[in-house]
Amino acid sequence: MKNELRTLKSLAGPFPAFEADLTPDDPRDLFSDWLHDAIEADIKEPHAMVLSTIDEDGAPDARVLILKNLDQRGWHFATTGRGPKGRQIAANPSVSLTFYWPQLGRQVRLRGMAFQAEAHERYADFRARASGAKAIALTERQSEVLGSSQELDDALKVQHRRLQDEPDLVAANWALFIVMPHEVEFWQGDAERRHHRLRYRREKAGWLKERLWP
Repeated sequence: MKNELRTLKSLAGPFPAFEADLTPDDPRDLFSDWLHDAIEADIKEPHAMVLSTIDEDGAPDARVLILKNLDQRGWHFATTGRGPKGRQIAANPSVSLTFYWPQLGRQVRLRGMAFQAEAHERYADFRARASGAKAIALTERQSEVLGSSQELDDALKVQHRRLQDEPDLVAANWALFIVMPHEVEFWQGDAERRHHRLRYRREKAGWLKERLWP
């Protein structure tokens, strides 16, 4: 495996230039610019991100989710409150988010606190989901052991019937979380490994920008 991995290229470039002195004062603005760049570059699922949490044993846990929104409060994502993600955040709201756009050689990391959005926002998010996604969420059994495919098929049929009878139905434990970061780092890769790193740290007076060694 080692020899096979060594033959794979990484950070081959070319990549966009990065001028730290020309970056905005708010990390949300720079993130928006980078996300739009990823969309224009036709990167698949540019809104995909890794959510990292801490479980009840103090061990890290990570999985890929979809960014649902970005506003003045922070970065949004949705999940069921009964699943591992929801339970872990309820016990310890300290989380991190990681975005990576390989074709652009760019990575963004956020560390902060997750809190739930207002009820009307959670309801609106759920109702906007595709029917299959809503049916899965209504089973309220995320990450439980599955006995058979038939068990899943039967459960989904029940939930689809419920949705036909109640189109505005919302899963009781549906959660829309917002991550308010205290630290955001932007990483622009370089083929010669002279990577550009810019960290925003939240202070009482606003955001402090710091350049970091590669």
